[in-house]
Amino acid sequence: QVLLMESGGGSVQAGGSLRLSCATSGYTISTACMGWFRQAPGKEREAVGSIVSDGRETYGDSVKGRFTISKDNDKNILYLQMNSLKPDDTAMYYCAGKRYWCDTSPGRYDYDYWGQGTQVTVSS
Repeated sequence: QVLLMESGGGSVQAGGSLRLSCATSGYTISTACMGWFRQAPGKEREAVGSIVSDGRETYGDSVKGRFTISKDNDKNILYLQMNSLKPDDTAMYYCAGKRYWCDTSPGRYDYDYWGQGTQVTVSS
């Protein structure tokens, strides 16, 4: 059974930083295809970024240059480092994984596994 569990969310002032973690079990992330998504109240779930099987990263335009995805393959943990946070970044953040490898960034409906989410609130 594959489990993904996010942590690290919280409340922060604008300009601050947070690092989200996505701990996995039953899943090897070293060559996995994984992503981060977020969903604000009343809005669609949107892609934050992804890391494909060869390690290449892609990011949404709204977070590019501020957010960074990384992996600890030994611990099987995916991270999302978020810097220069803005109130518009307030949302529930989710990590996701595909069952098989990928070489292009998957769409929202292409992921097989999802975590339960962690809330990020940025105040002005």
